[in-house]
Amino acid sequence: MSLNREKYQAFVTLLEQLRSDATSTQILTPELRQGVASLQQFFRQQIVPLADVGDEASLQGEAWRVQSYQTEMSKQLRLLEIDVMFLQGARQASTAQTRLQAISDRLTTLIQYCDAILQAEAEGEK
Repeated sequence: MSLNREKYQAFVTLLEQLRSDATSTQILTPELRQGVASLQQFFRQQIVPLADVGDEASLQGEAWRVQSYQTEMSKQLRLLEIDVMFLQGARQASTAQTRLQAISDRLTTLIQYCDAILQAEAEGEK
């Protein structure tokens, strides 16, 4: 397994863990906020540098696709942070539940982006 695949897999694991925590337990907002901050830090330090795939002409199309996914992932992470702030401000249980569902959906979207990158990379190795 390539180093890129390992880093994306580690990111997916973090995403899945946070999604599981947000949906299955009574997670406190500060813990959720810390989890999102950890995701953002991992993304900036481990995932963003992976977009620099190389200079070979055959890889430029793939690098462009990865860069595009990473741009979307960055946007989703920022929106996730906002969702957590809205959750913190929720006064009614039904509103909090709606916010938790939005957070779960956003984490699922991030996982799907990672899966798409991993699948493209796997196809490129064939």
